[in-house]
Amino acid sequence: MSAHSPSPSPSPTPASAPRYRGLTWDHPRGRHALEAAAAVAARDGQALIEWEAHPLEGFESAPIAELAERYDLIVLDHPHLGEAVASGSFRPLDDVFDVALLERIAADAIGPSFTSYSLAGSQWALPLDAATQVAAARVDLIAGEVPTTWSDAVALSEDAPVALSLAGPHAFLAFASVLAGAGAPISDSPAEGSLFSSRTAAQEAFALLHTIARRSPAATQGENPIALLERMSSSDSLAYVPLVYGYVNYSSPTLQFRDAPRWAASARLGSTIGGTGIAISRRCRVTPELVAHLAWLLDSETQRTFIPEHDGQPGLRSAWHDADVNEAAHDFYANTAATIEESWVRPRYDGYIAFQTTASELLRDALLSDTTSAEQLREACLDDLSAAFAASASAGAPSSAASSPANAASTRIDAPDARVPSTPPTTSGVSS
Repeated sequence: MSAHSPSPSPSPTPASAPRYRGLTWDHPRGRHALEAAAAVAARDGQALIEWEAHPLEGFESAPIAELAERYDLIVLDHPHLGEAVASGSFRPLDDVFDVALLERIAADAIGPSFTSYSLAGSQWALPLDAATQVAAARVDLIAGEVPTTWSDAVALSEDAPVALSLAGPHAFLAFASVLAGAGAPISDSPAEGSLFSSRTAAQEAFALLHTIARRSPAATQGENPIALLERMSSSDSLAYVPLVYGYVNYSSPTLQFRDAPRWAASARLGSTIGGTGIAISRRCRVTPELVAHLAWLLDSETQRTFIPEHDGQPGLRSAWHDADVNEAAHDFYANTAATIEESWVRPRYDGYIAFQTTASELLRDALLSDTTSAEQLREACLDDLSAAFAASASAGAPSSAASSPANAASTRIDAPDARVPSTPPTTSGVSS
């Protein structure tokens, strides 16, 4: 299958072609490339995948185990892995793909986009799409330089419309990113300790976000990343968002994506990796045709050409640093690659998703509060977050599958111990 395969023409699919049901998220970035690739495969008599889509919030309303009973392939975000591993919903990809292929993808995956899907001694998804929180700037509405530090962002919020991404889980993700950038990421799970490694850093992060949130335009306070970017691309009512998940589809000469702000010039870039991976459910009958199709989706040439040509956002570093890809995307990838290379990986224990929802509600309410007692508000919110984190330990049932490799002999690639890279990987675009 060529990365430059022409648009498929209607033709009968051989009766012998294996059929699969796939679930992805309902956005051009989430579905167009997969649907186009499936059409090419069907035309060539290979695996026939019928893709369905649900909203971004779909996994919060439908358990992974339930979806895995209905679909062969599932495109998901990495924090759901704890639930998936605990329920035994997915096939370990170490048992499906050749070790050389997985090692090639791991070497070229941008930032922690591959290892974020490594858990309990196995690889559970392929990094189809890579994204992290970055800054979005209407450069035509900002006098002077685009902010590079949090102090710059606060200063800009005094003179221009600046907003935070607070809807859904994003209030907590922004808070966690600021903490990661301060060198004080939250704990990996309640079993490993309290939520905050530094209460002082948490207090400073809250104060920073509280200042910006209270100055943000009221209309933006309930908008998710897509709505914020739609607003920025269609009106002049918003000049800057310091942390919002990057969507290449919105990149333009005036709406530009830049690296996330730092605490100071020498500090690391604080951001929480997102993106999506493609996983194989236990119900799926894996065939050579399916393995070949998924391997093709992660081929470096496919990622450099077919994926971006069909509204996708590639997961491989080589695509992010490709000159042609960046020219077409107004340098979206080159301008934000450093941020994704240093991005933080969320906890993946069974019960994290429920905590993330609760934590975001607590933070959103507190950050938007107009109370006169800011210190009391801050301390109450931090206490509530700590209590919710501790309580989330019992949200997911204990599972031996989630705590140790089920099949140690087949373990090939595992997640690194640190979810925040100690030193930024190379951003040369060349796999090492």
